[in-house]
Amino acid sequence: MKASSLTTSPHQVTASERPADMQRSLVTLFAAASGLSVANVYYAQPLLDTLALDFNISPASVGGVITATQVGCALALLLLVPLGDRVDRRRLMAVQLLALVAALAAVGWASSAPVLLASMLGVGLLGTAMTQGLIAYAASAAGLHEQGRVVGAAQGGVFMGLLLARVFAGGVNDLAGWRGVYFCAAALMLAIALPLWRRLPILATTPAAMSYPLLIASMLTLLRETRVLQVRGMLALLMFAAFNIFWSALVLPLSAPPFALSHSVIGAFGLVGAAGALAASRAGQWADNGLAQRVTAAALVMLLLAWWPLSLMTSSLWALVIGIVLLDMGGQALHVTNQSLIFRARPEARSRLVAIYMLFYATGSGLGAIGATTTYAYAGWQGVCLLGASVSLLALLLWAATRRHMPS
Repeated sequence: MKASSLTTSPHQVTASERPADMQRSLVTLFAAASGLSVANVYYAQPLLDTLALDFNISPASVGGVITATQVGCALALLLLVPLGDRVDRRRLMAVQLLALVAALAAVGWASSAPVLLASMLGVGLLGTAMTQGLIAYAASAAGLHEQGRVVGAAQGGVFMGLLLARVFAGGVNDLAGWRGVYFCAAALMLAIALPLWRRLPILATTPAAMSYPLLIASMLTLLRETRVLQVRGMLALLMFAAFNIFWSALVLPLSAPPFALSHSVIGAFGLVGAAGALAASRAGQWADNGLAQRVTAAALVMLLLAWWPLSLMTSSLWALVIGIVLLDMGGQALHVTNQSLIFRARPEARSRLVAIYMLFYATGSGLGAIGATTTYAYAGWQGVCLLGASVSLLALLLWAATRRHMPS
């Protein structure tokens, strides 16, 4: 590949023609709001053992709390996120944010397992609608010359929120109990509401005349016709399954002897993953510069290699740290690259594209969560690591089999 091909793309324009960059403060707001929104979906992960005790749920079944949240994620992607291609995105964000606050409060007040699961479904529904709506919003508000940078920053916020959710949940749980986690989360979402309402730009909605049923039905057509979406969606499914296999199971061995760590300490391992996520934050720009396949290869190799040090956790927590960095760096780089490629495919349908793509994610996350807790119950930590490595290897093999037919 020539040097010039590494610095140009079909979307770039000359300096005299290029529109102004999005203000850094607005990019930061997109990232912060996306991070806070997605964190709501993941607060439960380091609390699974506490929830199992409070609601009398067996260790093998408590992963169903995460699965209920992921069912909500899937419903949001099918029914709510596509609305961004049809209605005023700014007003849609406002309605969804207020409904999310109510769902978080309902979790905090839950008094039985059925109420808890129903409330978690609501958190997954609205938290996902907010998060993915903001990603599509950022892509649509950005100029073509900076789309990779803006989407990468917003997705970096998502990844930071996902990781730091465990730190936040563990710390607040130790101070105020698990219910305090969800009441604090509701307060944080209210705090971000006014800045979002004042700063988010008003954008035109391209398919304004399309009815809601046709809008939803068009997602199947997009999936059938868009090869890059099919392949990148499957990579996302496998990657997020591997990711959730690790994070959903981690609390179980670390909270039991011989470690017997507090939720705060367990949650702090998310800070380690944040370092890996930040290191991969430029993946979107690399993809825009024609390096998408190289980034994908490196990301999938890191994802697979991570399981070796993770399997050594029982003998060394330093090995656990190394494994987390590799896992999160590979996951972030792959996810940002995937989204950069699919947003190029159909610019007029970004909300529907991200909804379809994230349906693969939700499926993988739900399967990973329930697979992790079930595997741990019967095969322990080594069984969890073997499962995660197998899923990661499958993702690498899928990429190798399809890379010749994908854009660079």
